[in-house]
Amino acid sequence: MASSTAALRELQRDLENKANDLSKLQKDVAKNHQVRKKYTIQLGENELVLKELDLLREDANVYKLIGPVLVKQDLAEARANVRKRIEYISAELKRLDATLQDLEDKQKSKQETVLKLQQRIQSFQAGKGKA
Repeated sequence: MASSTAALRELQRDLENKANDLSKLQKDVAKNHQVRKKYTIQLGENELVLKELDLLREDANVYKLIGPVLVKQDLAEARANVRKRIEYISAELKRLDATLQDLEDKQKSKQETVLKLQQRIQSFQAGKGKA
């Protein structure tokens, strides 16, 4: 009887640990979604800026805000900078997508483990109640 109580406690402790791990994974997934949303917004803004720059004539004046000062910038350089920024943001989004997929796979695995542990505890308690 004492060994079955100890086994039940061990299962419950294991369940609690796995549930905590699952909770951490869920927080990481939520954090990933927030960062991804921020990058998606930045990508849209930069694509809009590039479209605006493409509408300008080659002799147009372009200014870049550096701190509190507007500094004149070459149009070709401004376009190149925005394209590089778009490349960087796109690469970060791909990286975040891969990380998100990995986190979701781990989360699914943990959920299955937690469910199996819960079922084992329930069957253990049901068996103990019958005895």
